[in-house]
Amino acid sequence: GGMETKIESIRPVLKDGISLATLGVLLTALLVGLFSTLILEFTLFEGLLLGAIVSSTDAAAVFSILRSRNLGLKGNLRPLLEFESGSNDPMAYFLTISFVYLLTHEDASVLTLIPRFFKGMLIGALAGYGFGKLIVWTVNKIRLNADGLYPVLVLALVIFTFSFTDTIGGNGFLAVYLAAIMVGNTNVIHKKSLIKFYDGQAWLLQIVMFLT
Repeated sequence: GGMETKIESIRPVLKDGISLATLGVLLTALLVGLFSTLILEFTLFEGLLLGAIVSSTDAAAVFSILRSRNLGLKGNLRPLLEFESGSNDPMAYFLTISFVYLLTHEDASVLTLIPRFFKGMLIGALAGYGFGKLIVWTVNKIRLNADGLYPVLVLALVIFTFSFTDTIGGNGFLAVYLAAIMVGNTNVIHKKSLIKFYDGQAWLLQIVMFLT
């Protein structure tokens, strides 16, 4: 989602997209959670956990539908949908981890999640920007003998970005998404092959998720 997000297309919808990717995801999780509690007889936190899990849209599927079909979407609706679908995973990830934490720690308070949210998002944003710069610099400077090794190199750096950010208390999904935006909007060696490689990985993981 990040590598195919064009900054010039999301700039006019940045405010609305961020609202949908955060407050929209939260509202979806709350509505599904309350429904599950009232109708399916889950406990409140179990229902909210289910809501958090299903609250985000799938970026690869949304991108594919919007780009493979000539949908007559007016105004900025198309870039808004693409931006929201690519950027809502950090919020869904935070909510899922938070409700798992509340379920496994009965003495925990919902209020403790507020500072954790802002801390995770701030660290994730800073780490994403820093590692995005690092990935672009590394790919452009290093000289590998085989072109097929560049996607492997970027994949290793992406995994490191997520792991390091998560270790220091940041939101790893946000860091990876922002780093990918920087890579996708910068002149990088083998950029087309990188985008094709990760597009294939996105479809592969969609299939795995569906079968699971």
